[in-house]
Amino acid sequence: MLNSLKQTGKTIGHEINRAWENLSEGWRELLSRSSAALTHFTHDKDQTQSESRALATLPRWSLLAGELEETARDVVVRVELPGMEKDDCQITIEGNMLHLSGEKRFERETHDSTYHVMERAYGAFQRSIPLPRNVNIDRAQASFKNGVLTIRLPKEGSDNVKTIAVI
Repeated sequence: MLNSLKQTGKTIGHEINRAWENLSEGWRELLSRSSAALTHFTHDKDQTQSESRALATLPRWSLLAGELEETARDVVVRVELPGMEKDDCQITIEGNMLHLSGEKRFERETHDSTYHVMERAYGAFQRSIPLPRNVNIDRAQASFKNGVLTIRLPKEGSDNVKTIAVI
């Protein structure tokens, strides 16, 4: 019986270790793939007391998932901004860095209810995305459709390689 208990303990320990390794691997992958997309939301200090209490329980971090694609002519950035309108965000390009900022506002339809799950973050945010090459900011275009902000940045300069002789 003692051997049976020892064997059961080893099996349970092995299963717990395996589950922990899988969980750790999942967290590592999530952090490595989305660390830039993990965005901090800050709350406005000038809110009413009831708004402040409601926002205190909300998450302060959220995932603003995006993608950066390079075509023959453009660098295209797409960022998901669920629950926002096109006027809720600003785009700034400085050198080879695209800065996205805005605010996702908390709008509560009723005040006599209780939330049991609250996973959406609200407040002001900033996100910076490094661009892979120089772009022509004068010809940049942005559009917003179905909660996805698309920024099209024409590439600047040529891809040709030039060798210069030293004299």
